Amino acid sequence: MVANTMNVNRARHPHAPGESLWLFGYGSLIFRADFPWEERRPASIRGWSRRFWQGSHDHRGTPTAPGRVATLVADPDAICHGMAYRIDSEVMEHLDLREKNGYLRFMTPMTFEDDSHADGLVYIATEDNAAWLGPAPEAEIARHIAVASGPSGRNADYLLSLAGALRELGVADEHVFGIERHLAGIDFRAV
Repeated sequence: MVANTMNVNRARHPHAPGESLWLFGYGSLIFRADFPWEERRPASIRGWSRRFWQGSHDHRGTPTAPGRVATLVADPDAICHGMAYRIDSEVMEHLDLREKNGYLRFMTPMTFEDDSHADGLVYIATEDNAAWLGPAPEAEIARHIAVASGPSGRNADYLLSLAGALRELGVADEHVFGIERHLAGIDFRAV
């Protein structure tokens, strides 16, 4: 089910026109930055793990056959690596539209590779949104991803692009790579 969060996000963490801010990306924002940015830096956040537990009814799936995309789940001992972008606040309108299917804006402290810090916005789909699919075994998630497709393309391409981008960053993410291993064993001609 589509869970449009655009209006909610417009009221969360408002910014003045022309204000510069940081955005933390951990999923498709790592490999598909379809917005103007002033600066791009690898970064990490503490207390969160990346999981393919969010439904995508508008990008990597459809309302009747959603795909699975990344969100963050609270995990006190975890560090989630991704990409931070310094953006103009005007970009938030585009990002709110892009992340409208259940994602909410949150503020989070980020750590850059040089150990400097900044606060940044992050979009997180929590378990109480209507598009939440929740946990499942990695093999089941891979089978789901193998057959899903939507306006932004095949769900498998999303997973593979994220895995490749994480490798380029030198990040080992066992959840993403585990799903990728299961996906590699699926005969796509049969799905």
